[in-house]
Amino acid sequence: MAQEREDGRGRDEERAVYIISVAAELAGMHPQTLRIYERKGLVRPQRTQGNTRRYSERDIDALRRIADLTQEQGVNLAGVKMVIQMQAEIEALRRRTDELEAQLRSARRAAQKAQARREERGGPIVPFRSVELPPWEGGLR
Repeated sequence: MAQEREDGRGRDEERAVYIISVAAELAGMHPQTLRIYERKGLVRPQRTQGNTRRYSERDIDALRRIADLTQEQGVNLAGVKMVIQMQAEIEALRRRTDELEAQLRSARRAAQKAQARREERGGPIVPFRSVELPPWEGGLR
């Protein structure tokens, strides 16, 4: 299920509404090119019950990125597939980094609160080794 994005395009951009001819026109390419890209695993349009391809706004954006990489940057389709995979990995790593940073901030806040509570109770914690033992436990030899 899609999450709502900050720009408000969350679920609408994943709704598959365009047939292949309209998607091809919107992306500026021939419908056969879209079929090739699907065979190569570069795009995965949804299918209707009648097995008709339906493309979403996200698919159209992906097709435009593919066109830019192949036509403007000179990347072959195998390279495009690698770029797409790396971009997905980078995005996943960014999300994980954000999660870890949030956990770190939370842990720091908790540590600061614990430190404040310790200071309110009467000073720093004294390490056990610095305490002299009573004579019956081996102290004062």
